[in-house]
Parts: sequence; C-alpha cells; structure tokens
Amino acid sequence: MKKIAILGSTGSIGTQTLDIVRNFKDELEVVAMAAGTNVDLMEKQVREFCPKVVTMWEEKAAAELKSRLQDMEITILTGMDGLLEIAVLPEVEVLVTAIVGMIGIRPTIEAIKAGKDIALANKETLVCAGHIIMPLAKKHNVAILPVDSEHSAIFQSLNGEPKNRISKILLTASGGPFRGKTRAQLGNIQVEDALKHPNWAMGRKITIDSSTLVNKGLEVMEAKWLFGVEPEQIQVVVHPQSIIHSMVEYVDGAVIAQLGLPDMKLPIQYALFYPDRRVMNEKKLDFFELQNMTFEKPDTETFYGLKLAYEALETGGNVPTIYNAANEKSVALFLEKKISYLQIPEMIERSMRKIKRIDNPDVAQILETEAEVYEYILSLI
Repeated sequence: MKKIAILGSTGSIGTQTLDIVRNFKDELEVVAMAAGTNVDLMEKQVREFCPKVVTMWEEKAAAELKSRLQDMEITILTGMDGLLEIAVLPEVEVLVTAIVGMIGIRPTIEAIKAGKDIALANKETLVCAGHIIMPLAKKHNVAILPVDSEHSAIFQSLNGEPKNRISKILLTASGGPFRGKTRAQLGNIQVEDALKHPNWAMGRKITIDSSTLVNKGLEVMEAKWLFGVEPEQIQVVVHPQSIIHSMVEYVDGAVIAQLGLPDMKLPIQYALFYPDRRVMNEKKLDFFELQNMTFEKPDTETFYGLKLAYEALETGGNVPTIYNAANEKSVALFLEKKISYLQIPEMIERSMRKIKRIDNPDVAQILETEAEVYEYILSLI
C-alpha cells in the first residue's frame, strides 16, 4: 500500500488524483490532504478517504471544517505550518504538490529533506526555485516525478535513454483558444472567452495561462530544470490536436514521442505508480478517428509572453520569479475584470524591466521578490 499526501486536493489535479485512488483502493492510501477554502468539497473528501491530517489555508475554513467533522478522529491544521507538517509526515511516501502558487515551494523543500518522492504539479516550485530543488533532490536521492502532461511525456520519452544524448526537447502546445489571432483581434477579449480551452479541462488560472502561451513559457522553465537542458534545446511546437504531449529528439535524429488523448489522469497515474504502469479504464487513442495531426510555429509576436519566458530563463536569478509573480497577479486581476487581456504580458514585461535582479536567490528572496512584484503591479493600476 503506497501512502500519499495531496497538497491541493480540491483543485483540478487534486480531484483527479483522488479519482485514481478510487480505482486503486488496495494500492493507494491518502493519509493527508490540504486545500484553500473549499470546505464543502474537503468535507466530502475527508469522509470518503479518511485521511489522518487535513490542512486548510485559511483559519476560518479550518474552523468550519473542524465543526463539521466533530464525529471523526482527524487532525485539522491551518496555513503554512499545516502544509509543512503534512510534507514531513513519517508515513507519507509520495507528496502530490497540486497546490497553486509559490506557497508550494517550502513544503516541497521540506518533503525532499524528509526523503519523500514528489509528484510535481506545482509549476512555481521549479520555475522560481529549480536551482534549489533539483540539487536538493539529488542530494537526498528523491525522485521528482512530473505530473504535467508535457513533462510526463518527456519523462516517458527519456526512459532508458542517456540524457547526454538529447539534441532537443520538443514541447507541444495546443495554441489555446486564440491561435491564429492577431494582437488587434485580442483587444476586446473577455474573461469568458479566455476560459474556453479547446482541448483541456483545467483550473481558471492555468486556462488563462494557456490562452496567452505564458503556461508554455513556464513549462519551458520547468523543462530546463527537470531534464538538465539549456534553453536553446527547448523548442515549442504548436500542435492543436493535443495528441502528442511532447517529444525528445536525440543526437542521431531519432524523435521519441508520447501520445494519448488529452487526459490528465494518465500522467498523474504514471507518477503515482512509476516505474510501473496500471490499467486505465478511459477512452484510448483511435488513430482512425484521429486521421491527421498538424504542427505550427508559435506566434511569439502576438503571444509574446512566451518570448519573455525565454528571456527570463536566460537572465536567471530571480527573473523567472518576477515573470511568474507578475503573471500570477495579472491573471488574478484579469479574472476580476480589473485589467484587459493584453495587459497580462504587458505587466510581465514591465515587471521584468523594473524589479531588481538578484543572482542565486534563496527562498526568502524569492518570496520577497514575489511581494515586490505584486506591490509594483498594484501601483500600475
């Protein structure tokens, strides 16, 4: 029985992880869960999966959950202290980091120090702290198992191959709902338009990120740390059908790809059972239904958030944190209808030009950079 903990159990990745646990009740046990404020869903999850420890980010939500679960023997914690306690629980073998934001960095670090394998779905962990996380994982002999569909595809395509034979990574992107549009056509985009992803069902923030190609920029940064390649070895390929989830080209010209229908359960399940595979009772890829696949270059002039990601990665230091924090705050403001769609990449660029670069930042400096970016963006509006 593999014992897991889930940070972000009420979100998209968290709920799909629990779907997999339902299918493998004899092999997976959830011993701890954490969420933000969704008390209703967390109560249902706790009653079904009976974890020993639960954390809610906000104290009010924790108090409400505690009141509802008086009939159960369970420890209910709050805030960062709760996340850190879950991360180092002795019985946890795999920590699923499906929580959104930089609050995922510290629990991931503590879990690695405690020898836990990481099923990684929190982008900020590597985007902002890859220079800390990857050496630490190596030191403690901990596996970083990517849950993101693209990085899982690369991880699978690398299986059994020497990493020093990689020529380049081909990171696929659907192109989002606005593929082919000009910047002028994006001027009046509303929140409801940007939340209509053509292929994937995801959370609100990541859906917006996908539409701006900023999500792909964040994935480029992650790929650099996960697979030990240089930025120039990572090529984004727009593949509207989202069937090829990513590819690896080797020095001899061979290209190995992982294909499948757009379904996050596959990479989640692969991470939980790695290196084994389990039966998945979902619809399988039918090539006769598919008929064709197409590929395009990304439009980095219209969707220049992707170009800015490469710049941030090349510049290094705390600049990827500036990029990520600026995007996070800008997307939140767009979802609140306080800024326009095109202001998202504009805010990112202005922040990258304004905020002071710090070489090799520690966790405290990463979090300070985030706060500084937030303050700067709010000053702009």
